[in-house]
Amino acid sequence: MAVLMQTNQTPTRSLFLSLTLLILLPGICNISWSAQPRIKDITQIRGVQPIHLVGLGLVTGLNGTGGTQDITTATFLKNMYQRFGSTIPLQAIQSKNAAMVMVHASLPPYAKQGSKLDVTVTSPGNATSLRGGYLEPTLLADSMNPEGPVYVRAAGAISLGGFNIRDKKQRVKKNHATTGRVPGGGIVEKEPIVELTEDERLTLVLYHADFTTATNIADVINQRHDKPIALATDAGTIQVQVPEESKDNLAAFIATIGNLHVAVDQVAAVIIDERTGTIVIGENVQISPVAVTYGSLRVEISSSNRVSQPLPLTQGETMLEENSQITVTEEDNILRTVPDSTTIQQVVDALNALGATPQDLITILQNIAQQGALHAQLIIR
Repeated sequence: MAVLMQTNQTPTRSLFLSLTLLILLPGICNISWSAQPRIKDITQIRGVQPIHLVGLGLVTGLNGTGGTQDITTATFLKNMYQRFGSTIPLQAIQSKNAAMVMVHASLPPYAKQGSKLDVTVTSPGNATSLRGGYLEPTLLADSMNPEGPVYVRAAGAISLGGFNIRDKKQRVKKNHATTGRVPGGGIVEKEPIVELTEDERLTLVLYHADFTTATNIADVINQRHDKPIALATDAGTIQVQVPEESKDNLAAFIATIGNLHVAVDQVAAVIIDERTGTIVIGENVQISPVAVTYGSLRVEISSSNRVSQPLPLTQGETMLEENSQITVTEEDNILRTVPDSTTIQQVVDALNALGATPQDLITILQNIAQQGALHAQLIIR
C-alpha cells in the first residue's frame, strides 16, 4: 500500500508559494495493510509470453504523402509489379502515393490459426502521412528470428490517430501521422509453441522480485497441497513440481494455484516526481526523530496606470504610464520536530503536522534522507 500526494496549482495575479495540506487517499486513518492478491496477478509462467512479430510492408493509396523518390519504396513497388508479371525500370518509379513501412504485432501465447489481431504500421522513410493508406499483404515473423517461420499475414486499411495536412502556405499537424494501426488486420497462420513445463515443473516468475514474497508463494502452494511441491529458488522465481495426479489436467492445476491468495511484501521506498509535485510513500517507510526548519516565500506584483499630460503649447502627446510594484515577504522560519514514525500512518501524520506544501516536502524528505533519518530508498524522477 502506498500514499499519494500531489500539488494542485491555480493561476493567479499574485505569485506565491501556497501553504497546502497533504492530500491523502480516502480511508487512510483505518487501513489494514494485509493486501493479499492472487498468485496469478503478481506472477507469470515462464514460457507463456507473447511473441513480438515484425515485417516489412508496403502502404499504397496515399494522397501524395508517400516516400518521394525513396529508393527503398521504389524497389518494393518494382518487386510487387514483377509478381504480377509487369516489368518496370526502377528509375521510372517515382510514386508519391506509396511508402515502405515496418509492421509490428504481438502474438498472444495461445493464439489459434485463423484468429485475428491488430497490427501497427510505422514509416521509417520520408513519408509525411499514412492517412488513407492500405497495407498490402505482409508476412510477419518473430523479431528475434526474422528469417524464421511466418506467424501472421497482415493487410488492410490503416487507421490513424492524427493527421498532417499542408498546402503552399500553411501546415496543420496533430499527433503522429506516420504511425497507424490496422484493426484486425493480422490473421494467424502458425500457432506459437507454448512449453508450460520443463522436467514436469512449472516456473513462476514474479513481476516485482522479492525474497519474502517468493517464499510466501511457495509456502501457500505447499499448504494447499499438503506437501512440498514448490520452492523459491531466488527473489523472482518459484519452481513448482506438478503432482502426479495433476499431470493429466495441467490447466486445472495452474488455475488452482493461480487463484491462491498470498501476502505481498515490498521494499520501503519514497518516490518523488519533482515535475508534478507528486510524492508516493511505501508501506514500510520509517522516520527517526529529526528537527526540520523551513520557510515560505511570498511575492506580490501590483500595477497601476497613470496619465502623463504634456505641458501646454508643446508638441508632446498624452500617454498612459504603467507603474509596477513588487513586494517580497519571507515568513519566519519555524523549527519543528518530526517524531519517531514506525508506520505509514505515523509518517503521514508527522508530515501533515509540518503544514508544508508538497513541493516543500520534496526538499524536506531529500534532506531527511541525506541526514540518515529516512529509512527507505529515495527515488527521484
